Amino acid sequence: MYVFNGRITLEDRELLESYLNGFDYKTSGLSYTSLFMWKEINRFSWEIIGGYLCISGADNLDPEMGDPFMFPPLTKTGEYEPESLRCAILEAKTRFEAVGKPFSMMLVPFHMLDILEKAMPGELAFEADRANFDYVYDTKELIELKGRAFHGKKNHLNYFLSHYEYAYGEMTTDMADEAMDFIRAFNERKDLQDPHERELLEFEERAMQDVFANLDTVGYLTGVIRIDGKIGALSIGGRLGRKTVTVHVEKANTEYRGLYQAINNEFCKAMACNVKLINREEDMGIPGLRKAKLSYNPCKLIEKYTVLLKQA
Repeated sequence: MYVFNGRITLEDRELLESYLNGFDYKTSGLSYTSLFMWKEINRFSWEIIGGYLCISGADNLDPEMGDPFMFPPLTKTGEYEPESLRCAILEAKTRFEAVGKPFSMMLVPFHMLDILEKAMPGELAFEADRANFDYVYDTKELIELKGRAFHGKKNHLNYFLSHYEYAYGEMTTDMADEAMDFIRAFNERKDLQDPHERELLEFEERAMQDVFANLDTVGYLTGVIRIDGKIGALSIGGRLGRKTVTVHVEKANTEYRGLYQAINNEFCKAMACNVKLINREEDMGIPGLRKAKLSYNPCKLIEKYTVLLKQA
């Protein structure tokens, strides 16, 4: 369900980015590259209310596509005025009520809680959303993999480097068909019994096709490892403020030991001259994914919260 009238389009990129970059939100989902990539699967829509950009979406982990939620209202001035923010939130609430859905804000970064509380003192309830905390890493640490904490990663990387010849480079739009073949082959190796999980993979494939066709137009940052001339791994990211790059997608053929470590290492080296931090997004509450993200020793987690209006 779409709550607002606006959609995430190429034509509106400049307008949307003026708000997305208007404040240091730090969260992976609040970037144009992320919104464009997942615009269909998350059913993103938007409207400017009282000078704030309000974006709604749906929880893609819910088999029924769940109730819609709203990101925190976005400012393009770098400032939040309590009364106007309160009015924008309450007006957005009426949009949800008009489509018969309860109002909530999700994926709200911790450093915005005080801003929201000042706008609506005593009217809001805050709940930590651990499954959606972003994992942030020091770029230099991911490149060097020094010390005992990275011993296992370094071993896998060294094995790959000593056993395989490969070439690393950026992805271009003329590689779209080849990249899609890689994605489909990657997904076919998964033995998924859950119809909802298969549906999500189909959504993802359509999203990737759109992304590959618009790499330059949207501003994606990319990396590809070729082995014997064929794509063995790829990484797709985007800028998040001045000091951070977010990794939206990272896939590697697990038949090659250490290939995941190699694509991560090469992508970080390619980004190192521009950014200090790598945001590898959330773990979605999946135990294996959480273990994998923690194994890279994040320097910090970006806490996100669900925010509800208290019942009168």
